[in-house]
Formats: sequence, C-alpha cells, structure tokens
Amino acid sequence: MCRSGPACWLLLLVVGLCCVHRARPRNVLLILADDGGFESGAYNNSAITTPHLDALARRSLVFRNAFTSVSSCSPSRASLLTGLPQHQNGMYGLHQDVHHFNSFDRVQSLPLLLGRAGVLTGIIGKKHVGPETVYPFDFAYTEENGSVLQVGRNITRIKLLVRKFLQTRDNRPFFLYVAFHDPHRCGHSQPQYGAFCEKFGNGESGMGQIPDWTPQTYNPKDVQVPYFVPDTPAARADLAAQYTTISRMDQGIGLVLQELRGAGVLNDTLVIFTSDNGIPFPSGRTNLYWPGTAEPMLVSSPEHPKRWGQVSEAYVSLLDLTPTILDWFSIPYPSYAIFGSKNVQLTGRSLLPALEAEPPWTTVFGSQSHHEVTMSYPMRSVHHQNFHLVHNLHFKMPFPIDQDFYVSPTFQDLLNRTTAGRRTGWYKDLHHYYYRERWELFDRSQDPHETQNLATDPRYAQVLELLQTQLVKWQWETHDPWGPSARPLLGPHNLLLLICNGQADTAEQGMQVAPAVRGQAAVQTGHFIQLTLLLPGSFQELVLCGAELLQSLPARAGDGRVAQGEPCTSLPAQSPRNQPPAWNSRDLDGPMMQQMPLDTDGLLRGDQCLVKKM
Repeated sequence: MCRSGPACWLLLLVVGLCCVHRARPRNVLLILADDGGFESGAYNNSAITTPHLDALARRSLVFRNAFTSVSSCSPSRASLLTGLPQHQNGMYGLHQDVHHFNSFDRVQSLPLLLGRAGVLTGIIGKKHVGPETVYPFDFAYTEENGSVLQVGRNITRIKLLVRKFLQTRDNRPFFLYVAFHDPHRCGHSQPQYGAFCEKFGNGESGMGQIPDWTPQTYNPKDVQVPYFVPDTPAARADLAAQYTTISRMDQGIGLVLQELRGAGVLNDTLVIFTSDNGIPFPSGRTNLYWPGTAEPMLVSSPEHPKRWGQVSEAYVSLLDLTPTILDWFSIPYPSYAIFGSKNVQLTGRSLLPALEAEPPWTTVFGSQSHHEVTMSYPMRSVHHQNFHLVHNLHFKMPFPIDQDFYVSPTFQDLLNRTTAGRRTGWYKDLHHYYYRERWELFDRSQDPHETQNLATDPRYAQVLELLQTQLVKWQWETHDPWGPSARPLLGPHNLLLLICNGQADTAEQGMQVAPAVRGQAAVQTGHFIQLTLLLPGSFQELVLCGAELLQSLPARAGDGRVAQGEPCTSLPAQSPRNQPPAWNSRDLDGPMMQQMPLDTDGLLRGDQCLVKKM
C-alpha cells in the first residue's frame, strides 16, 4: 500500500489524468453529401480523387449495404434526424417553396432530444426540414438565414463556421451536422455555374473564388459510368461535372476534420459520413431501386479502432443513425405518441455494436410518397439478404420525373434519343421506366442490376410472400397511412392478421390464412387480451382470454372490454377440441366468411398466435 512520498503523488497524478480523460465529453460529427453516391476511392472508384474521404475510410468501418429509407432530400433528412420513416414523421416530400411539407408537430427529433440532454447542437449547410419547433439547433447557418451556395458549397466559409461553432461550445458535448450542398445539380436554378455548380468559386470571371479550394476537372472519357446511367457523351459530361463538385466536398471534409483536430476534439468524436439519397440520374434519386437508395456510409469511432478499415456486409439504414447517436450519448428514446395513444417505436438500431463485431443484419425497409408536391408516387420496399421487393402503390400511373433531373443534359439526351428511335446507351427503356408493375421482386445475387422481375415467377412464391409479410409488418409498426392500417387488409396471399394490444405481425412462412385477412397477435395464456380482426369492410375488436384462442376466436365476441393483462378468472364452456368454429356476420358484424379450421395444437406458440395450414 502507498502511504506517502513521490510514488503516491505520481500514482494520484496518473489516476487523476485518467479520470480527466474519461470525463472528456463525447461528441458527434455527422457529414452529409447532397445526392452523393459511391464516387470515391473509398468505394473503389479510381477515376476520381478523394484523399480525405479515403483517409476517413481507413479510420472507419465501411458499410457496403447502407441504404436510405427514402430517396428524396427533405424526407431523407427528416428520417435521418428523427429515426422515423417519412410516412411516420410527416415529411412526405420537399420542404421548400410551394412543396412545403413539414414533419408533425409532436415528432421528437434528434436535435430536440440532444438539446434537452445538455448536448450543444449545430448545423452548417443545407437543412431543408421543418418546422423549426421540431428541428431546433443551438447554432445554425443554413439556407434559412443565408445562401445555400455559401454554407453548402463554399468550403472556406464552412471551415470558418465550424471553427466558430467549436469556439462557442464551452465544455459541453456537441452534435455538429455539416450538410454539404455538393454534389447536387444546380443547372435548373443557377445554370451560370454549370450543371452541378462545378464552376462556382473556381476563380474564373464571374464565378467568384473559394480560397481553400483547388478545383479539379475531369475528362468525360475517364469517368466510371455506373450501370444505371446511359453511356453517352452527355451523361459522361454530367458525371465529369459531378466529380468536380465531389472533389470540392472532399476538400471541405478535410478542412472540417482539421478544425476538429486543431481544437483537440477529434479523438473524442464519432464521425459519420453518408448521403441523403442516390445520385440524380436514371433509376437514382426518387426511386426505391438500388441506385436510388444505396448509400456510402463511413462510421469512425475513436473508441472502436478494432474494425478500422474493414468492410461490413451488414444491412443498415439511415434510420439507424438516430438510435446510434442517442446510444453514443447514452440518451434514452422517450415514450410519446404522435397521434392517438399508440407510442412511437424506433425500428432502427444502434450501429455501435457493429464497430466491435460483424452483426447478422440482413433487412432494411424503404418508403417513398412524394418528392415535389406534384410527384405523388407512393412506393414501399424491403431488402432482405440478396432479395429486393418494391411495392408500387400507384403502379397504373406513370412514374414522375423531378424538375432538375428532367432538364438535365443526361435526361434530355435520353428523351431525345428515345423519341428519335436512336440508341440510348441505357439498360432500360423509358416506357418500362414510366410504367411499372405493382410488385417488383429482384434476386440481386443473380441479377445485381435488377432487370428481371420475379414477382410472378412461381419458383419465388415463398420469397415473395416472406418479403410481403415483412413489409406489411413494418408498415403497421410505423403507422403507415398508405399501409394496412388505413384500409381492410386484402393481402396478396390472404394472410391472417391478428393485431393484439397494438402489436401486429403475420403468421410464419408457410402458414395458411383466413380469406382476405392479415396479421398476428401476442398471447399470454391465462390473461385477457384485446384482439383486433381486420376483415373486408369490417374492423372488429374482441376481448379474449389467451387460453380461449385455443378454442374459438368468436366465443367471447359479445363480452365487455377487459383491461389488458387482467388475469382470466373464468373460462366459458370449451367446445370440442377439434371442432372448428364458423365466422359469421352476427359475431363479426361483417360478411359471411367460410369456416376456418383451427389447429389447436399449433395456435399458441411462444408469444405468437398462428394459424396452421388447412
């Protein structure tokens, strides 16, 4: 034991320094590209120079299967900052000008939750979400109080704003959100700067000059043309311009990281880089196809060097960023409801465990409703392992093309070539691009470009049913107004849906279902539950005892309400074990239904009420 002397003082000093080090606040830097893709050395594009992203990747876990949940700017940013898909948080489309979509007033966003917990919040760049009461930041320099070109593309201005933010932070932990406007198109709004604003600040006459930017130009012949982009001179020129703005963003990222390093906080900061949606080319932004939703994602944690430079195959979503950041700050997600009494539940997960070991995550979901206010084309999707399912709810309508892409050189060239009957250099044709099937199922292990729709292929019937089941369950859990909660559930395979105490799911794969009904229920034997049956034209709530589900669902249809979880005190006379009940209009206040045999040995399985195959 050390009682006195220099050795004790040295020990106390070491312990004190360790405690001080542990007490340093943990921070988050979130860097977002605007319509960015995989144009970087970090994702094996050798045609472009991105030294700062490449260096960040060497200190990060690189996700190969990261997806946005919606392929549109404002909806994606709102989903990223709330952890809720666009159909749940209310940001159905673009926020600015006549579009004027907003998140619901009661949504609890990341800046709200962090601010309440004492975290300093800052945003520099493109915000594009509202209202302000839902997305308040302590420090904000955005298009709302300045020029989006200056706060989103002028990397010298961005650098100085980061420095200003760090000077105001005192000793609080911080969340800094740097949302670049590069490499978004600007040819429709500021054509003087080029198709992607690649000339903005390059020092040429009338273009201004960004002091910290060394412009890099690219030869259209040298760009890597993605499979979903037409290989034409017009598209190559577009890509070359895009590369220049990506290089500008890359240099800006280097400046931002240098500011954190100079302030002595980089080694206490979780750094995340990603993009809001796919690149603005055919099949990209506004689509739920792979090119529209697949995103770069780098996650660099100074506390998790074990997987630096490694590649993760786990399926992750931008919906995971809110739970990840809350986890980093050890802040719980609150219990609240947006509408009614049903509490909001995050469906994303923290990515921090993935920084320690590869997780077995294989499923992500997508939801798109609008882009511009005139572009209503609701779609839902699910990626599960190598399979990808897209549900086009308005499949009989033509797919709308957004304004800035429509006037782009790439699309105008594609349109003119199609009209003239000339070779397009594209892997699709515009007719099938406009008019889509209701269900599109792709096996990306065999068809990585998603060209063969397998939805009607009988060999994939079970895969289709599984993915449809997963998708409907997610829509129910996220209160999708375009989903099963908005109408009687006429499922594609007539699945039985039992929704118990507000929780829904479907029967296991291979289970038979009652006609035109969809769902699942959690059951606790010996306790009453409130059960909702969704039938064609009929919504009926019953209160049953868990054990009674082994007998007859309509048996207690006339009974009064019983509190959830109240123990069963008595049971009605049981019907013969294998005698099936009949659905009828008296019990369910709906149309006559065929008899549904119940296999009583298979109904109660763990906490799920299932109906076995007839």
